[in-house]
Amino acid sequence: MKTVAIVYGGYSSEAGVSEKSLAGLLTFIPTDVYNLVPVFISREEWSAVVDGKHLPIDRTDFSFVLNGAKQRIDYAYITIHGEPGENGQLVGYFEMIGMPHSTCPALASAMTYNKFVCNTFLGACGVNVAKRHLLRKDDNIDEASLVAELGLPMFIKPAAGGSSFGVTKVKKASEIKAAVAKALNESEDVVCEEFLNGTEVTCGMYKAKNEYVMLPLTEVVSSNEFFDYEAKYTPGKAQEITPARVSDAIRDKVYAEARKVYSLMQMHGIVRIDFIIVGEKPYLMEVNTTPGMTQTSFIPQQIAASGRTMKEVFTTIIEN
Repeated sequence: MKTVAIVYGGYSSEAGVSEKSLAGLLTFIPTDVYNLVPVFISREEWSAVVDGKHLPIDRTDFSFVLNGAKQRIDYAYITIHGEPGENGQLVGYFEMIGMPHSTCPALASAMTYNKFVCNTFLGACGVNVAKRHLLRKDDNIDEASLVAELGLPMFIKPAAGGSSFGVTKVKKASEIKAAVAKALNESEDVVCEEFLNGTEVTCGMYKAKNEYVMLPLTEVVSSNEFFDYEAKYTPGKAQEITPARVSDAIRDKVYAEARKVYSLMQMHGIVRIDFIIVGEKPYLMEVNTTPGMTQTSFIPQQIAASGRTMKEVFTTIIEN
């Protein structure tokens, strides 16, 4: 039986979300096929968690010792949202030691982790993206120029990291500096982005045996100003409608854009790609290479709506 490490934790504010994804994956990945071992990663420790004990990981080969015997891991399923699991660092390590893993190559992970880099690259390749402006920590902030360039309202968010923390929908120029300071708590770079008014959908997908598997779209309707941390994790704060209430023609446009993004970024594994549909045109919002895997996360919802089983999908991901 192959041993699969479910790697969780991380260095960012989303470590708690990662722990919830671990709990989901422990029920999704079939234990009659794989021996599952949670592996916790923080700045202070890398440990396999077995029967409540934290057993140090040997970073030369990602093994650990149990009852005096060396335990080797055959595959790493990464469910860290943020650094180092989503930004290419951990993937680069796995690539160096030859460890098969669940997510994208290091370059794709690093690029998609930085919203400015990702959307600038994909925009240059013909993907529809919002107008954006990059600010670094020591840059002077010219509110009037930003408003002239992007309009109001605008979104200000960390360039690197997830979309749960540090994001502000700014409605007045006087709110810009505080929003930038908030975003800088999560990332050294900040993206200021034009507001697009449309229907928000998210597209889960993966590739198996050179064929794209497109999961049903989920439409997101938040009762808050946008789909922030509270809306994501507080019951009743958002509607997540699967399949999305869009026409087949619009759905197919989203699928085509998602496949284009997956191909351009040379992605692997299961991903979630978020779009805003303005009129009949889908605009890319962001790419998630380690999407949430709690019982109520988008991907499990979409797998269920597709008629597939969790066992089928996750076995396919691991074996590919």
